[in-house]
Amino acid sequence: MPGNTFGQIFRLTTWGESHGIAIGGIVDGVPPGLPLTAECIQADLNRRKPGNHALTSLRLEKDEIEILSGVFEGKTLGTPIAFMVRNEGHHSNDYDGLKSVYRPGHGDYVYQQKYGHRDHRGGGRASARETIARVVGGAIGKVVLRSLFGEAVKVKAAIIQIGPHKITKMDWKEVNQNAFSCPDKDITQKWEQYLTHIKDQGKSAGALIEVHATGFPAGLGEPVFDKLSADLAKGIMSINAVKAVEIGDGFACVEAQTSYDEMALENGSPDFKSNHAGGILAGISTGQPIVCRIAVKPTTSTLQPRQTITTDLKETTLSVTGRHDPCVAIRAIPIVEAMVSLVLTDHALRWRGQCGDFSGV
Repeated sequence: MPGNTFGQIFRLTTWGESHGIAIGGIVDGVPPGLPLTAECIQADLNRRKPGNHALTSLRLEKDEIEILSGVFEGKTLGTPIAFMVRNEGHHSNDYDGLKSVYRPGHGDYVYQQKYGHRDHRGGGRASARETIARVVGGAIGKVVLRSLFGEAVKVKAAIIQIGPHKITKMDWKEVNQNAFSCPDKDITQKWEQYLTHIKDQGKSAGALIEVHATGFPAGLGEPVFDKLSADLAKGIMSINAVKAVEIGDGFACVEAQTSYDEMALENGSPDFKSNHAGGILAGISTGQPIVCRIAVKPTTSTLQPRQTITTDLKETTLSVTGRHDPCVAIRAIPIVEAMVSLVLTDHALRWRGQCGDFSGV
């Protein structure tokens, strides 16, 4: 199975299945001598793991990282960093009834068609549990980014809509103050009531996430196939349940009659008067905030019965039981941040490799 590695210079390779012994990965291309401990990675893993909220999966996992190589005495060696997180809370027997049936909305059917053999326990390799390794890679990427650009660089995401309910204000200080990673504290109660209601009905909800990357200089990205926007879109679209990505004005530009950001001088330095482009022009960062929005579909595993077929091609009806999130976006926030961080780290190291250091930016 190819396609398990992401990045060119800063490269993450992931391995493992949802109900296997462990999930893990290898991060290569990390510069030597950077401070790195399990504790700084664990903080992001704790944000992703299930069981933190009544409206997330009740699968209980410690999700504790074990660093196997590449770090010595609290610093990176410049060699591949191998790591793993053990699976402890899986209930494989819960999936016995799914061995011979295809779940609508999941990868069961296409996996069987492609490989002729699949792990039906929790989705196997297609499970969102694989994203553990992405969160680890993103946390390591953040360490690299701070070493290159300083503490001012930030990659932060927030949920701005669940179902039909949108935020009315954007206060980033509120994001870490509630379980929804929401920048509008006045809407969180409505979201909780809405999700509780649809969960009781055996349904689920989609959501919209917005991510900002700030503090980065102009110059990240390439102008042709490896546009920064293209790599961001690919990285984010590779996350489970993500169905659309827009950058800057995104789909709103369809109805616009112009789409550009005027420039002027501010204290002798270039300054943009708006950010319709989302911080990227011609595939290269402008130095403005890089802004993306991500559409996440409703959870496909719900109690509602739906029509499907079995592996021996018989029609049947299926209702999926188990421990599922009524809105997967709640736990997707650190995953989105991780993928954006992976892309930015890779492009930062590519820039340094081709153009030298960043002393002039």
